Amino acid sequence: MNAETIYRRRWWILVVLALSVFLVVVDNTIVNVALPTLSRDLNASTTDLQWIVDAYSLVFAGLLLAAGGLGDRIGRKGTMQAGLVIFAATSVVAAFSTSSGQLIASRAAMGIGAALVFPATLAILTNVFTDPTERAKAIGAWSAVSGMAVAFGPVTGGILLEHLVSGMAVAFGPVTGGILLEHFWWGSIFLVNVPIVAIALLAGWFLVPTSRDPDSGAFDWVGTVVSILGVGLLVYTVIEGPHAGWNSVATIGGFIGAAVLLAVFVVYELRREHPLLDVRVFRIARFSAAAGSIAIAFFTLFGFIFIVTQYFQFVRGYSTLSAGLHTLPFAIFAAITAPNAARLALRFGPRRVVGTGLLTMMIGFIIIGFCDADTAYFGPVVISMAFIATGLSLVTSPSTAAVMSSLPKEKAGAGAAVNDTTREIGGTLGVAVVGSVFASIYAPKIGEFLAKFPQVPADAVTAAKASMAAAIVVASRAPTEVQELFRSSASDAFMQGMRLGCFVCAGVALCGSIAAFTFLPDLESEEAPHPGEWPELEQS
Repeated sequence: MNAETIYRRRWWILVVLALSVFLVVVDNTIVNVALPTLSRDLNASTTDLQWIVDAYSLVFAGLLLAAGGLGDRIGRKGTMQAGLVIFAATSVVAAFSTSSGQLIASRAAMGIGAALVFPATLAILTNVFTDPTERAKAIGAWSAVSGMAVAFGPVTGGILLEHLVSGMAVAFGPVTGGILLEHFWWGSIFLVNVPIVAIALLAGWFLVPTSRDPDSGAFDWVGTVVSILGVGLLVYTVIEGPHAGWNSVATIGGFIGAAVLLAVFVVYELRREHPLLDVRVFRIARFSAAAGSIAIAFFTLFGFIFIVTQYFQFVRGYSTLSAGLHTLPFAIFAAITAPNAARLALRFGPRRVVGTGLLTMMIGFIIIGFCDADTAYFGPVVISMAFIATGLSLVTSPSTAAVMSSLPKEKAGAGAAVNDTTREIGGTLGVAVVGSVFASIYAPKIGEFLAKFPQVPADAVTAAKASMAAAIVVASRAPTEVQELFRSSASDAFMQGMRLGCFVCAGVALCGSIAAFTFLPDLESEEAPHPGEWPELEQS
């Protein structure tokens, strides 16, 4: 495909890339709206629910550097299309899982496909849009789709869970439909990926050009393995911290082990002629500060979404569809802000735009943190989502543009992989940390209440402490005169955990804003430095 053809098709190419990235980002959040259903149908504990969310993100994040490097070496189009095929196949497997363990494994396998797709889309975009102004617009659109997908996940999941099931029952007949309703009806949230993949594959085959780094060198297998082990151990330690104890030998050892592995990765990469990731790029101020801002934004966002979807269903009593629709304002405000955020950064500088974006997110988390079980939705709840979505868009578009403009286009795969890795690690740790903070408050509170009723079986107390869904079941089996008291106490325990989780998000966003105002540049450079111009690091 020649340069003139690519130029004529560039906006259609963007549509294909946006569809592909929408698909993998939606699956980061589409499962959230099904968490209460999965808790009931698969007897999943709070930790199981965290792993159902995090297994996808963990593998996704752990493989992004490898996938970006692979795309640079063998071609980004082929890597993206192979990822789409893997994603579709594993989505089908996930849809028919019969236990939380099977679903966690399937979600992890889906992360492999997503890792191959995500950095390839951004690397192709950077190579297709060579004009800085057009690239800013394209990255703004890419970021807008990515941001909207975060909110459309729960909406799509809610629609599928509430309406597609009955359609499937009609189509497959009473027996098959009954089986689906009884065991697999929530699987429709994964089956929807298959037709979308088919469209993206077909359009991509004809429209998307391929590109690669002509001087990529041999693939870095050692760096790949060490990075996966380091990230995996870190996230696992955070998720298991509340259960093992934050001061336990296992938790402290896990943190030390993760730090050692990541330090080994850095040292090893510095010594390689063709590293998986040339860590010298982190000495470029706009690169490292922008990547850090993305990580912080998604840390807070994914931690918040993990809790708020359960808040809508368990505390406010919304159905799955209603819970998804109640997150729609987030998508609307993200769609309004994201396309213009990169251009605002070109005019006012990344420092002001990104720093302001994180402050805006902080305000949103504080507002929702002060909400109660009966707080008006069309008021503080919607306002908080408006602040969070607007702030996220002000962070992601300029930060992504800053990361990608820091590197020559030959290294676009590596740059996209870093951008996406920081995003996924941030989101994964957000679910892990905020979920753990929530569990650390919720479990003792509900346990303290149930201790007043010695007639409640020990296994029921354990289940209620593990998840809000189980607490509701325990309440439904209590004597009629105390059922409302049970539900109210469970709701109060949930809100206390949610409140602290939101304030943690606000604090992290504030720290990120201070860092952005301190380290990001005032103006965005249009010229990417070449490797020979990167700041050198000591290699001893």
